[in-house]
Amino acid sequence: MLSHISASLSHTSSTTTASFLLRRGPSLRPKFPFCPYKPSKFQKQHRFVFSSMDSAATVDSVANDLKKQSLKGTENVDISSKLNIEELNWDNSFVRELPGDPRSDSIPREVLLFYTPSAPIYVVVLHACYTKVLPSVKVDNPQLVAWSESVAELLELDPKEFERPDFPFIFSGASPLVGAMPYAQNYGGHQFGMWAGQLGDGRAITLGEILNSKSQRWELQLKGAGKTPYSRFADGLAVLRSSIREFLCSEAMHSLGIPTTRALCLVTTGKDVLRDMFYDGNPKDEPGAIVCRVAQSFLRFGSYQLHASRGKKDLEIVRALADYAIRYHFPHLENMTRSGSISFNTGEEDNSAVDLTTNKYAAWAVEVAERTASMIARWQGVGFTHGVMNTDNMSVLGLTIDYGPFGFLDAFDPSFTPNTTDLPGRRYCFANQPDVGLWNIAQFTSALSTAELLNDKEADYAMESYGNKFMDDYQAIMTRKLGLAKYNKKLIGELLKNMAIDKVDYTNFFRLLSNIKADPTIPEDQLLIPLKAVLLDIGEERKEAWASWVKAYIQELSTTGVSDEERKVSMNSVNPKYILRNYLCQTAIDVAEQGDFGEVRQLLKVMQCPFDEQPGMEKYTRLPPAWAYRPGVCMLSCSS
Repeated sequence: MLSHISASLSHTSSTTTASFLLRRGPSLRPKFPFCPYKPSKFQKQHRFVFSSMDSAATVDSVANDLKKQSLKGTENVDISSKLNIEELNWDNSFVRELPGDPRSDSIPREVLLFYTPSAPIYVVVLHACYTKVLPSVKVDNPQLVAWSESVAELLELDPKEFERPDFPFIFSGASPLVGAMPYAQNYGGHQFGMWAGQLGDGRAITLGEILNSKSQRWELQLKGAGKTPYSRFADGLAVLRSSIREFLCSEAMHSLGIPTTRALCLVTTGKDVLRDMFYDGNPKDEPGAIVCRVAQSFLRFGSYQLHASRGKKDLEIVRALADYAIRYHFPHLENMTRSGSISFNTGEEDNSAVDLTTNKYAAWAVEVAERTASMIARWQGVGFTHGVMNTDNMSVLGLTIDYGPFGFLDAFDPSFTPNTTDLPGRRYCFANQPDVGLWNIAQFTSALSTAELLNDKEADYAMESYGNKFMDDYQAIMTRKLGLAKYNKKLIGELLKNMAIDKVDYTNFFRLLSNIKADPTIPEDQLLIPLKAVLLDIGEERKEAWASWVKAYIQELSTTGVSDEERKVSMNSVNPKYILRNYLCQTAIDVAEQGDFGEVRQLLKVMQCPFDEQPGMEKYTRLPPAWAYRPGVCMLSCSS
């Protein structure tokens, strides 16, 4: 079913998509996708420790007290106008409609063993999609570092609210929000290809969902707000360094047109957090911070995988989670009518078909697969490398989620990974991302199949849909990036090969490419002039290779019938001039840690208009300086 895709991708075997070996669906589904929990000999020799909550301030009691507060003057507010924080319309459907943990404390409840007699053993949070838990982070004069007015607009929040003196207290979690019902989500996942069991929100606490006047649903989540039952042995906190990166990249990716979670604001806590950045036994104190993340939903592939791994009782939770996602985020799948356009022959000998109108879960799986493929194709188009494509970091809405050790390509290197933890095998390097996306879809559909929501043919079709959608979108993106009338496999393959050999800057090259004229009479010694700034330090042999490619490119352009001016405008609308290079992040981080947030705000402003020329901002297009290649800048660990 997928064999034809491998051939069409063969030219990229050493470039942007590596092999991307799209095999038949069944071979990608794990034979033993989930291992039900069985206690080890060590565990049988130790008792599980159950602890009750001592604090009287439970989530429910706080929420109920807040609901009783009088909101005088807000009863007749026109919700189409800008709102203050107290007027936000909370819904809390996730908590209302899905099974939760009967406990509401933050004591870790995960099976993790230390082989020392004094170490505690925790119990798993069973049969629950979440645990209600209050933010517990300590603050001391918290400060607002940066904010996104475009995200405030989604929530219909008045931008003047950012000026409130209590804003940093509210969005650090130190001051409770009227109407919110905080919780941490329970999920599992595959990490670096290995099933990791229960993971969950270890430092992210969802406040609830905001409904705006258009009935759009936006979930607000504080990352770094304190311990949850899923923190395991961590502190549930975040540092300014990683928080700046997540805030800026969330908004930069949105401006690039890539589906992503968003960020409303970033605040410091005023407290230090101890972190071992390189896992080398040399921890140091860093400023603490919290990002308020915003998305339609933070449901992940791992949300479904965890419950599918836990036996018969939890399989109903897989169905409940699927129903929830479809009801609120894929409502067009609820009442499908039979249509030949969504009934597909599987290509098998028995001429059987997959009719997506008869099983909404199959239609949903296909849409999740296609959204994921489209997202990753866009990553490849701008040179973005996620760095940690574990299944717990994959959104069922096809959003880029969980910005840890990410990186945009500088010098084009298909094997680039921004994650030091990923170095041994480079599983999550730039070239492997399409393959990993397919592997992750296989794990997701396996979970749905375990819950008997899909049959094998429907699961296979979802994976085939991933491959088809990725190729369609990737080819369309690369065609637009080069300003071509149609996809030219040979021309694009040769280009990427040349870029890899000479380590050409990915972003600047495509931006300058629009300056080439579709004039076959240009003298050979002038062919490379428009690309001079990116073809640095190459010898005569490589100049000849590039001149040969440019001649072929000009020949292809001359057949399009599009003027040079029109093509330049079109190409510049898809090839960004500004991308969030790691060294730019680090520059902003360095001054922010000294209390100066001006560079963070300036960088946000630049990245919000990545395709515009922005006179005076050219310094943000420069190649990384020598210091940018040190660990902690060009590559990072997951520690934050």
